[in-house]
Amino acid sequence: MCTIKGCEETNRRRKWGIMGLKTASFGGYKLEKLRNGGMVSRSRMKLWIIRATTSILLWTCIVQLTALSETWGPRVLKGWPSCFSQESAASAAVALEQSSPELHVRVLPPKRVYKNNGYLMVSCNGGLNQMRAAICDMVAIARYLNVTLVVPELDKTSFWNDPSEFQDIFDVDHFITSLRDEVRILKELPPRVKTRVELGMFYTMAPVSWSDISYYHNQILPLIQKYKVVQLNRTDTRLANNDQPLDIQRLRCRVNFSALKFTPQIEELGKKVIEILRQRGPFLVLHLRYEMDMLAFSGCTQGCNKDEVDELTRMRYAYPWWKEKIIDSDMKRREGLCPLTPEETALVLRAFDIDRTIQIYIAAGEIYGGQRRLSSLTASYPNLVRKETLLDPSDLRFFQNHSSQMAALDYLVSLESDIFVPTYDGNMAKVVEGHRRYLGYKKTILLDRKLLVDLIDKYNSQSLSWDEFSAAVKDSHANRMGKSTKRLTIPDRPKEEDYFYANPRECLPTLNELDPMPISSI
Repeated sequence: MCTIKGCEETNRRRKWGIMGLKTASFGGYKLEKLRNGGMVSRSRMKLWIIRATTSILLWTCIVQLTALSETWGPRVLKGWPSCFSQESAASAAVALEQSSPELHVRVLPPKRVYKNNGYLMVSCNGGLNQMRAAICDMVAIARYLNVTLVVPELDKTSFWNDPSEFQDIFDVDHFITSLRDEVRILKELPPRVKTRVELGMFYTMAPVSWSDISYYHNQILPLIQKYKVVQLNRTDTRLANNDQPLDIQRLRCRVNFSALKFTPQIEELGKKVIEILRQRGPFLVLHLRYEMDMLAFSGCTQGCNKDEVDELTRMRYAYPWWKEKIIDSDMKRREGLCPLTPEETALVLRAFDIDRTIQIYIAAGEIYGGQRRLSSLTASYPNLVRKETLLDPSDLRFFQNHSSQMAALDYLVSLESDIFVPTYDGNMAKVVEGHRRYLGYKKTILLDRKLLVDLIDKYNSQSLSWDEFSAAVKDSHANRMGKSTKRLTIPDRPKEEDYFYANPRECLPTLNELDPMPISSI
């Protein structure tokens, strides 16, 4: 038994001895692994530190380059040497564009640096050109007050009920960047400020019509400084036509003629219409303002039957903000306050000896009374066209039920026409008139409706022969073709003055020395 126990003891010692060797070996391996692991960790730490330092250096460089770009322009980031002058940068851009027509290089104006007094929100009202002029005014006001302007909100509740946003009609990025040297414009308020507005912590009001720029400095700026955000609504005709600082007047022009570009889709479709018309020869644009809303608003019912008169009257009463309800149509027509009817328009165009074969593009919505009311005009000028007849339905499918976008197409065609004839001096007629002056005094026949309806009535009653009628029309409009003229000012009666956007003389080089013509000198 002892022998057996001795053998067992011997075997047990051998076993533990082998296991001891294994344990010792494994412990050595663990020690070596820990040592190696420590070296790897230190290497990883060094690599992480190098990467972090490199990231910080790169980020610092980017920040510095961005800061430089505010002063030197985008050419720094484009790889141009910073020692370039602005003139040489512009020359390089032109040279590059000429060598590669497909590649357009644009040097943005530097941002204007100023202390921000707060934020100005704008809610426009009316049709396209009413809102267009208001936007120009609001940019000038924002610049003068040193505030940040939020991209204006367009009218969606008027008669046209157009849901279009600013970016649906105008190139919003061009609008913002092209004016960055004058005013900071944001697509929306910063989050913290937006939260304040959502909580109702802002001030909203309609400015006083035809106000001098000093009104905004004395009355509106303190409100902005107090509330940080002010919303101006009903912004049409809120800045006076005359006696404003020259830089304010020229900024209004810059916004209108340069910053407010239509979207690429509208611009391209407008070019397509113009190309089709040009291929067929000269064309006249007739802004035939004989649409249902115009007739209902003005109360002008010349040539309408009883049912149509009743329909227009009901529509006028349906809109509470159309203040004038009871209207004497005949009296208003004699005073020249009604748009010419299609029948009257045909007589006037013939009196001007407008070629019967010329293309007449009707820039308007649906004519009230349809083809029945257009029959006289069509008989005199059979080559009547509209965008709907020149384009395929597929071209206009995205513009349907968007009256402002459709009006934008008409605006582009009106600018390029050989002759522009508005039958009513509404907002589109006035703004197009001014834009055509700016483009080189393109022929625009500005109809004297009060005189014309008197001549038409005399011709229809045979008091005048055709030759006498035609001669009287021509003679009375010899100086009403959109040429150089002074802008009429009427002290204390700003609403009766010549509209700034119809004749922006401060922006027309040949008129810079001219002063407004007082009413007493007429």
